[in-house]
Amino acid sequence: MPALRLVVSILLVSLSLAACQRSEEPPVSPPAPVAAPAPVPAPFRVSVIELGKAVGTDKRVTAPSSSFAPGDTIYTSVATEGASPSVTLLARWTYQDGQVVNEETQVIAPTGPAVTEFHIAKPDGFPAGGYQVEVIANGASAGKRAFQVQ
Repeated sequence: MPALRLVVSILLVSLSLAACQRSEEPPVSPPAPVAAPAPVPAPFRVSVIELGKAVGTDKRVTAPSSSFAPGDTIYTSVATEGASPSVTLLARWTYQDGQVVNEETQVIAPTGPAVTEFHIAKPDGFPAGGYQVEVIANGASAGKRAFQVQ
């Protein structure tokens, strides 16, 4: 039995030495934070077209109306959403028979909600009748608003 004890002792010493010589694993570093993707801006669109006799400093119509006197200045505010490097907005004002009264273009580069203002005036007064303003964005109709001059 002494030989068996010797073998067991040698085995235990070998295992102890092997355990002591075990290489330490490098500490596990936490994973690098993944940057959240930048939010994709919403595509550009015209959300609201309003008519009125005045606009505020924010270019919004202060009191919407669809009826005007011949000598009024007629405003339209065009509220938009989304982003675009360049959008050409056109306001086309027409008389009841489709005759173009006025056209005005503005180029904008919105990065979010925005408001653009257009207006027409005629010092000697607009003839009574039905009118319409159409807003066109990059060549496509974005909406129309009818109004009366009385």
